[in-house]
Amino acid sequence: MKIFDFLNFTIIDIIDIVLLAFLLYYVYKLVKGTVAVNIFIGFGIIYLIWRVTEVLQMHMISSIFGSFMSVGFFALIVLFQQEIRKFLLTIGSTNLANRKNLKKYFRFFKNDGFDIQTNVDALVAACEKLGSTKTGALLVIQRNTPLDFVKNTGDSMSIKITIPIIESIFYKNSPLHDGAVVIEGNYIVATRVVLPVSNERSIPLRFGLRHRAAIGITDKTDALVLVVSEETGQISYIKDGRFSLFSDTAELIAHIKEDLS
Repeated sequence: MKIFDFLNFTIIDIIDIVLLAFLLYYVYKLVKGTVAVNIFIGFGIIYLIWRVTEVLQMHMISSIFGSFMSVGFFALIVLFQQEIRKFLLTIGSTNLANRKNLKKYFRFFKNDGFDIQTNVDALVAACEKLGSTKTGALLVIQRNTPLDFVKNTGDSMSIKITIPIIESIFYKNSPLHDGAVVIEGNYIVATRVVLPVSNERSIPLRFGLRHRAAIGITDKTDALVLVVSEETGQISYIKDGRFSLFSDTAELIAHIKEDLS
């Protein structure tokens, strides 16, 4: 093989590169904002070094990196098991026959000016009011991954988001307050939803079932969750199976809008 044979591009090579770029971008969107992104970048750098040494016929170094890559593939499956599960869940739940779903699931192609449908200000304001009375609440905001598998455990609704509606749902004597609500767009589409609870031992003991349920659903999907503690009235924002820190409600609103865009 000649050194510069790889410069002879064909239309198939171009299509191959475009599809690879699409796949890498999609994977990056899944791991963005998590520690997994550093592993992803590191693995990519090692792969590039391996390919360069192979093209330059540096047999000893390329064989070493090649051996690492063969084992590294299985290591990636272990390291990225959460992200792979989210990826497969998103792909498997996408209805390719539905143009509306395609626009929704692949909206990461939109620019930063994407019109956010969810009334984030009302959600946070409602959580503040609930927190002031130490009323517990659990709000799940659907993004790309459909949440039908949890919505089916609760009561189907179609209520536009307003502060009084959210307050009335989580009012302690309300029959709907037990469980989570699922928000799709600017509508509450399910109440009294049962979420999968995380058994992760690293979660501090001061957090109860609401927080564990929030971590559980964000581990399995790309949903965003707002939790209001019944004990302290504190608001928690959880995504990708971990707590997202913020200093005040303005910063919280900005984080949610950025994650929804």
